[in-house]
Amino acid sequence: MESRTLGTSGIKVSLVGLGCNNFGALDLERSRRVVDRAIDLGITLFDTADVYGNRGGSESQLGEILGTRRKSIVLATKFGMAMGEGKSGASRAYIAEAVEASLKRLKTDVIDLYQLHRPDAATPIEETLRALDDLVKAGKVRAIGCSNMEGPDLDKARDVSERGRLAAFVTAQDEYSLLNRKIEAVLVPAVERHHMGLLPYFPLASGLLTGKYKKGETPPENTRFGRAKGLSDRYMTEKNWKIVEGLSAFAGSKGRTLLELAFSWLASHPHVSSVIAGATRAEQVEQNVKAVGWRLSPADLAEIDRMTAQN
Repeated sequence: MESRTLGTSGIKVSLVGLGCNNFGALDLERSRRVVDRAIDLGITLFDTADVYGNRGGSESQLGEILGTRRKSIVLATKFGMAMGEGKSGASRAYIAEAVEASLKRLKTDVIDLYQLHRPDAATPIEETLRALDDLVKAGKVRAIGCSNMEGPDLDKARDVSERGRLAAFVTAQDEYSLLNRKIEAVLVPAVERHHMGLLPYFPLASGLLTGKYKKGETPPENTRFGRAKGLSDRYMTEKNWKIVEGLSAFAGSKGRTLLELAFSWLASHPHVSSVIAGATRAEQVEQNVKAVGWRLSPADLAEIDRMTAQN
């Protein structure tokens, strides 16, 4: 497994990371099988959030499953989403409460990457960064990151960190895939400007880029699109189906799969530190790890751009 660095942090992670948003919804033993296989295959980045798994379930399962293996992996979690009445945001007081709760659930003394899950308009970014800087200085957090933040806000946060000599966001975690390239216009240039690492989530467009769905067919009930009509309506559009058909044909002409194309295209970007992909079965982890090995040529990338750049 190829390793890359989380921005300027010096923390090395596997090119494929494991998104742990399904944990807590899965029973403990199913989650354990996914984690065990991920570690066996060389995945070192495990990304979760306090809100995942019905508010705390994902972190609690990870804390139970990892045990002594905690020291061999990079553990990332997030804060900011609603954890109950009055429990959300990015104020100093709430961050102090949220980090202790996450540390307890994860059964660890330090979080490797602590991420603001979404911006908090009610709290000045300086207050948030000063609180996070205190956590870094206290040794409870090694590095900090953000998620779902706009490019101009990222610039502002970096300016505040530099002026105050505070810990700065080293990563940005955002939706990014062959079917959603919107962050390339403003956010990606900001990420590159500040030498940050990008952590794409939904790299398979919630499953549409796996090749398991067929145009005109109702998604099976046991799939993500089958369970969430709003999600299927968002992704299963005529425009996206046209792109998927073109990408599938392109991958097939190279003796590759759509899944391989989706992962390897993201891996072709040097600012991508790790591709965050969830899994509910060990077999999915295996597929994701294998999918990142295609080295796309400049001609390949140009053809892919032609098919997807407007998305």
